[in-house]
Amino acid sequence: MKSGNILVVDDEKVIRDGCQDILRKDYYVECIETGREAINALAKDLFHLVLLDLKLPDIDGMQVLEKIKKENPHVEVIVITAYATIESAVEAVKKGADDYISKPFTPQELRLSVQKALRKKSLELENIYLKEKTEKRDEPVITVGNSPKMKRIYELIRKVAPTDSTVLICGESGTGKELIAREIHRQSLRRDRPFLAVDCGALVETLLESELFGHIKGSFTDAYSTKHGSFELANGGTFFFDEVANLSLGIQAKLLRATQEREIRPVGGEKPIRIDVR
Repeated sequence: MKSGNILVVDDEKVIRDGCQDILRKDYYVECIETGREAINALAKDLFHLVLLDLKLPDIDGMQVLEKIKKENPHVEVIVITAYATIESAVEAVKKGADDYISKPFTPQELRLSVQKALRKKSLELENIYLKEKTEKRDEPVITVGNSPKMKRIYELIRKVAPTDSTVLICGESGTGKELIAREIHRQSLRRDRPFLAVDCGALVETLLESELFGHIKGSFTDAYSTKHGSFELANGGTFFFDEVANLSLGIQAKLLRATQEREIRPVGGEKPIRIDVR
C-alpha cells in the first residue's frame, strides 16, 4: 500500500530518476525540473512531501521553499543540495524546511528522511482529532443495559471489534448508534488512533464532498487553501457516518469506493490518496 504523495523538484535528471526508483514502491512520486513547475503542481494537486533542490534553473530554491510554506503550510519539505553548508542548512530550517540532506545521498538516507518527515505529518494530523481527555480509553462507552438483547449486542461488538470489517449499525434516532460505534472502536486494534463521527444530515450537500475528501487550493470559489478531508484526518482510525442514507447517490458511490478501495481523491485533485480507515 502506498502511503503518501511526493513531489521531487530537481533539475538533474539522474537525481529525479534516482529518487523515483528509491521511493516509488512505497509512495506516489512525481518529478519536475523547475521551481515554477513546483509552485504550479502544488496549486493543482495535493502532496504530502516535497524534495526540493536549492539550486534550480529559474527560481532560487529558498524562494520556492518560502512560497511553499506560505501557500501550503501542511506540506513537509526536505531540502536537497550539493552545496551543503551550515549556513544554508540553518537558513532552510528558518524558512520552514523539515529536513536537509546533501548530495550525494544513499537510498537509506533518503528513505529515513522521508519516513521521518511523513511520520511527523501523520502525528500532527492525529493530534487534530484526538479524543477529549474526559473520554478515557479503558472505560467502556456503554455502561448500562443487562437485558438479553443488550447482552447480544455486547457479544456482537466483541466479535466484530477485532476485525477490519465495515459495520452497518441500524436503529432509530436516539437509540445509541454512535455509542455502539465508539465501543467497537475502543475494543479494536485502532483504539489509539482517531475516532471521527460525521452527521451526514447536518452538512450542506455542496460542501460535503470537500469536507469528506478534502480539496485543492483554487478548485472552487472560496477554496483559498488546500484542505485535508475528514477521511485523511481519521487515517488509521475509525470513521462513523451518522444517517448515511441522507447522502446523495453520487456521494454514496464515492464513499463506497473509499471504503472498498481504501483510496480517495480530493476535490480538484488529479492523484488518489491511499487511506487506512475503518
